Amino acid sequence: MNFLKRKNTKGDKTYYYYDFGRAKGQRPATGIFVYTKPKDQTQKNHNKQALALLEVKKSQVIIEQQSIGTAFIPAHKFKENFLDYYQEYVNNNRRDGNRHLESSLKQFRLFVGVTFISPADITENTCKAFRRFLLDKYTGETPSDYYTRFKWVLAAATADGYFRINPSEKVAARSNPSIRLKEHLEVPEYLELLNTPCTNEEVKNAFIFCCYTGLRWVDVKRLQINQISGTKLTTRIIQAKTGLPVTLTLHPIARMIVEKRRFSTTGLLFRLPTADGANKVLERWISATGIGKYITWSCARLSFAILLKDKLVDDPTIAYLMGHSTTKQVQKTYKRHRPADQQNSIEQLPTPELLPYFLTL
Repeated sequence: MNFLKRKNTKGDKTYYYYDFGRAKGQRPATGIFVYTKPKDQTQKNHNKQALALLEVKKSQVIIEQQSIGTAFIPAHKFKENFLDYYQEYVNNNRRDGNRHLESSLKQFRLFVGVTFISPADITENTCKAFRRFLLDKYTGETPSDYYTRFKWVLAAATADGYFRINPSEKVAARSNPSIRLKEHLEVPEYLELLNTPCTNEEVKNAFIFCCYTGLRWVDVKRLQINQISGTKLTTRIIQAKTGLPVTLTLHPIARMIVEKRRFSTTGLLFRLPTADGANKVLERWISATGIGKYITWSCARLSFAILLKDKLVDDPTIAYLMGHSTTKQVQKTYKRHRPADQQNSIEQLPTPELLPYFLTL
C-alpha cells in the first residue's frame, strides 16, 4: 500500500493521497498534511503525529484489502456507540416527507436515557422493552412505524457484522389501536365551520385548508407560499416510486384561502401557534357550532379521505392525494367507522308493495 505526496501551490505543505491505481477516483485524499519546512517545535510535533496517523491509515487499508472475500470485518469499521451507528443510518436513509426514521432514533434515545450504548447491550430483551415503551406512549400505527424503522437499523447492523443474530428477529412490530374512534366531519359540518367565526383566523383558515387538502398539522405549519403555483400545491411528500413530490390540485375554497394569504411577509402560508395551542383554539371554535363532536387537527385529514370515498373516488387516487405509496392506510385507517345515514341505508332493502298477511294488523 503506497501513498502519493503533493505540495500545495505555496510549497509550504505536503499533502498525502491514497494510491489505489491510475483510474479516476483511485487517488483520494487522506486529509493529512505535513509542513515542508517546519518553523518551530509545534510544527515539528504536528509532522510527527501526522506521519504516525498516516501509518495507522496505511495499516487499516491493508487489513481492509486482505479481509475482502472473508467473513472478517476490521475492528476500525465498527462504531463503539450504537447511537452513532443509528444516527449514520438515519443520515444515509433520510427521505423528505417521511419522519418515521428520525423519530424512531429520537424515541430510542429517550428510551435508553444515556448518550452511549454498546451494540453488545442491544439484546432481544432490549427490543421488547423498547417496543413496550412505544406502545405505552403512542396509539394507532405510530408504535409500529417507529419500531419497524428500529428493526431496519438492527437488520442493517446485523448485515454489517455488529450482531451474529438479529436481536429483533423474534420481536415483531405492533400497533396500538385507540379505544376511542376518531371523529370526522360530514358535508353539512364542513359548511357550518365555514360560516362560524373563530377567535383565531389563522387557525381557522389553516384547519379548513387541511380539510380540503388532507395535509397533516406538521405539513400545514411549515407550508411555504412558494409551494403553491396557480391551482397546484407541491407538497414535501416524495413518491417512493417516481422520486417526485406529490402535487395536489386545490379546491376553490383552498384557493380562496391562499389568495387571502398571498402577501405574507414570512413566506409561510399561515402563522400558527403550537399544536397544543391550535387544538385549544379548535376546541373552542367547534364548541361554538352545533357539531357536538370531539374534533382535533388530525380529524381534518380523516374527513378529507372519507368524503372523497363517499363520492366514489377510488382508493389509489385517495392514497396519492394523501401522500401514501399504497392503499393500505386508506383501507385500514382513513375510513368510515359509522354510517352516514342509517335510515337511508336501511331503506335500500326490498319492501313489497303489498305487505304479507302476517304483518298486517
